[in-house]
Amino acid sequence: MKKYLYLIFLVSAIIACGSSENDLESIPVAENKTPSTPVLKAPVNNLLCTDNTVAFNWGSSLDLDGDDINYTIQISEDNQFLQIEHNTNVTETTTTFALDKGKAYYWRVKATDSKNESSSFSSTFQFYTEGVASENHLPFSPVLVSPELSSVVQTASVNLKWTASDVDKDALIYDIFFGTNNPPTQKVSSNQYENNLNVEVVSSKVYYWKVVVKDSQGGKTIGQVWNFKTD
Repeated sequence: MKKYLYLIFLVSAIIACGSSENDLESIPVAENKTPSTPVLKAPVNNLLCTDNTVAFNWGSSLDLDGDDINYTIQISEDNQFLQIEHNTNVTETTTTFALDKGKAYYWRVKATDSKNESSSFSSTFQFYTEGVASENHLPFSPVLVSPELSSVVQTASVNLKWTASDVDKDALIYDIFFGTNNPPTQKVSSNQYENNLNVEVVSSKVYYWKVVVKDSQGGKTIGQVWNFKTD
């Protein structure tokens, strides 16, 4: 009888231990939250900086887990950040760089928490550093609106659309190059004031296009080559 009772107790203990392990395995592990995307403050968008030593500032990111956050700031001379002048990690929401005079710059920031989870990059701001005895500044590089880069379109007519700006507030006009060659060599529109253009396309092709931005003082900026596909 004692042996029988002992066996019942032993089996019950094993079952209880197994149940406890299963319970532990079923406890959900808290998922790490991504920090919020920083909001840029200064230099403000389209600013003409009179000093080439520029102070950068942005808003603090929010991390719902309370993790420590550091920031990556990128500064480039092209708005696609293909060649980055500065790629720096900082723990504060401000930093200063000495930049070349008389150049257009583009900057953005992202946040990363202590578990290596990163936010998206912020929006991109652009600014100009004042040159020596500079009277006119080149327009900023054009920014793609539509169609999205490398997207697929299914219509026989496509509306090419972009934006552009000039720190001197000069009036802008555009030359548009479009075709199946990369880079495009055919100029399909000259000196137009509108920042969009309808073009006819055929199916199963890759099209390339770029915009040359010109200001009223003779300044000219050549945009990068964009592309899309037809279905």
